[in-house]
Amino acid sequence: MTGRCFVMAWSLAASLASPGVATAQTVPPTAHVGAIDVFDLAARAADDGRDADALKLYDALSHDPDADIRSEALFRKGQLLAARKRWREATLAYRRLLDGKPDAARVRLELAMVLARLGDEIGARRELRLAQAAGLPPDVAEQVSQFSRALRSPKRIGGAFEVTLAPDTNVNRGTQARTLDTVIAPLLLDREARETSGVGLRWRASGFAKQPVTDRLSAIVRATGAADLYRGGAANDISATGLAGVEWRGPGDQLGLTYGIGRRWYGGQAFADTYPLTGEWLHQIDRVTQVTANISRSAIRYRRNPLQDGTLYDGNVSIEHAMSARTGIGVGGGVTRQGAIDPSYASWSYGPLVYGWREWGRSTLFASFAGRRLVGDERNFLFTDKRREWFLSARTGVTLRRWSVHGLSPTVRLGYDRNASTVAIYSYRRVFAEVGLSRTF
Repeated sequence: MTGRCFVMAWSLAASLASPGVATAQTVPPTAHVGAIDVFDLAARAADDGRDADALKLYDALSHDPDADIRSEALFRKGQLLAARKRWREATLAYRRLLDGKPDAARVRLELAMVLARLGDEIGARRELRLAQAAGLPPDVAEQVSQFSRALRSPKRIGGAFEVTLAPDTNVNRGTQARTLDTVIAPLLLDREARETSGVGLRWRASGFAKQPVTDRLSAIVRATGAADLYRGGAANDISATGLAGVEWRGPGDQLGLTYGIGRRWYGGQAFADTYPLTGEWLHQIDRVTQVTANISRSAIRYRRNPLQDGTLYDGNVSIEHAMSARTGIGVGGGVTRQGAIDPSYASWSYGPLVYGWREWGRSTLFASFAGRRLVGDERNFLFTDKRREWFLSARTGVTLRRWSVHGLSPTVRLGYDRNASTVAIYSYRRVFAEVGLSRTF
């Protein structure tokens, strides 16, 4: 232990000592107290129920220049917090350790178990795949596989939220064109229909509650909400959805079926009501790969234009693979069928999705790319062409765990959208950023 850390740790040890605990009476002030001595003091403090004292000692050791001492301190801190069911704080300790030692498979397994306790099964399964990708002894690998197959979150209630500041070059996804060609004559578009920039507040939240019915079957209720809010309110986009259903878990599979209701408001007025019936399947292909598929049928009722009323069918599949203890990728694709009373509003769309992430120090870098081809059923009587579009979307960003406070993680995103359409009113470009905080609870 270096002199600096020795002073910090010994000062804490002396200040935290209480009657009955070894202090300067047993260790002369001039003696060199090593890391083992401080670890011993922390362990005794934890055994005596003085968790705050033990955590302060581990925090002091976690700043030691020796990587092994730092790692041991963070690991013991995580185990103490997990033993006290302080799951969120334990997660932060384990993640900080993994930032420096991503191949520490034991730590990833501990993190996976803590994430499961928090209700973050997706995150828990991802950590298990990363641990497998890093390489495990055969006997441990088999235990991990069994844990993965049996993974169930004991948490009955949970959720997540995110709030970001969002500058956007095109808040209303409007066209740059000033006029619109029609079969009658070119029409001059008003300002609200054209591209408008702005800075808004973006809010996302979700929650769930579940009740086990049997060992493998649970009743579940989910709610989600989203809001993009801008000055003036003309481009405000707010939506909320509630779902209820059942969830079944097998050795290597998870099946879910839900039905619900959703509503969307745009510009301060009700825009559409949806009634989605959704099925989801998750399957563990092997130790480092899983496939997720979902299919849904939604009846949609549009408040402003009943000719758009119809049924939306949507199907998606994706495969996620852990390439190493630091890196993962995913590929997928989807097909959507939009029905409508007026065939000119009906369409088919389809396209691929590619995404990936990379742990880099105490940050996570991520990126995604999606493409979509849309073809309308018929030409709208007002326009000169049938609707045909190419939509391209790119996202990249970083989650900065270095500055996490009480589970709130700063996140920065950059995005670009381009929709090229044969009908000018649907063509747009958009560049945006998001800077904010997110948390799972």
